[in-house]
Amino acid sequence: MHSDALSLLTGIIHQFLLYGDFEEVYAFGSGHINDTFVSRWNQGGIKVRYIHQRINSRIFLRPDQVMDNIHRVTAHIEAKLKTAGITEPSRRTLTVVPAWDGKPWVRDEECGWWRTYLFIENTHAGEFAATAEEAALLGKSVGCFQKQLADLPPPRLYESIPNFHNMETRYHRFYDALGKDVLNRAAEVKNEIQFMEENKDRGLLLIHALREGHIPERICHNDTKMNNILIDNESGEALCLADLDTVMPGTVLSDFGDLIRTVTAGAAEDEQNLSRVDFDLVFFKALLMGYLEEAREFLTHEEKKLLPEAGRSMTQIMALRFLTDYLEGDHYYHILRKTHNLDRCRNQIALMKSMDSKWDKVIRICGEAGI
Repeated sequence: MHSDALSLLTGIIHQFLLYGDFEEVYAFGSGHINDTFVSRWNQGGIKVRYIHQRINSRIFLRPDQVMDNIHRVTAHIEAKLKTAGITEPSRRTLTVVPAWDGKPWVRDEECGWWRTYLFIENTHAGEFAATAEEAALLGKSVGCFQKQLADLPPPRLYESIPNFHNMETRYHRFYDALGKDVLNRAAEVKNEIQFMEENKDRGLLLIHALREGHIPERICHNDTKMNNILIDNESGEALCLADLDTVMPGTVLSDFGDLIRTVTAGAAEDEQNLSRVDFDLVFFKALLMGYLEEAREFLTHEEKKLLPEAGRSMTQIMALRFLTDYLEGDHYYHILRKTHNLDRCRNQIALMKSMDSKWDKVIRICGEAGI
């Protein structure tokens, strides 16, 4: 697919507001949602790179609304950084490069949607936090992102994927997949099905709190995996959040929860040796303290009370999504083996069980943090 997308990109790349002499363009990254490329330009002897992505319109049905969200969010953060006198604001938020007509996208000959960002040099995105100090920086970066957007003025952002973190909706789809059982897989996952059913009520805590107005709707990233956080190669500082496709209204608890899910597990989410999946309390405490350093001032009392549930809830919703995709025939998540989604589901269930076995310590840590 990259070669076809590359051909489409070369046909429209000069429609973006890019200056200098074009030198090359090449595929970049290993994401499975959007096609991503990097171009290099010579601007008066200075080499400048840009990121180009073809937005996956099968997942994001309104790419124009996705880009409207991203443009508003990045412009708001940039303005706040400049007001605060932050040097190099272009390293602390993504910079959308518009087309010559002023729009934040360009359409290719197949009616695909393309966007361009300034490439943030000398950064990397990790898969695992190596130390508690690094975990704290990650928590702080997510809290900072949410705080920067806490005063974004109306109108409300679009929902790029409606009901993305709605546990009720995810359970409806799970039961639909279970009823259809198109590949006759339900019989082999009875234990996983039972676990999902037994934990349903607890999993609905966040969506019920949001719907009933106990916690406020805020702007969230909605995909705060560690590899979506850019880290400076030299200082090790967390600079900004990338992959803003799912920035939309929701609860900030889902952002903190997904960070817990991906940083504290001690193993990749598709690790088959479940003995390696162990909820790390040291990393949890570091994440919590780093997050609260930025978020404490804007979180409500009810949001703080639900922080302990955030990681467990996001782990549950991912276990449910992996199991649902397995029952449906593996249409959403890229798989490398027949049982890949089932392995992911079992992995997330193991993490939930590890959390539960240490829940008294989780509550103690939260109490020591003043929540």
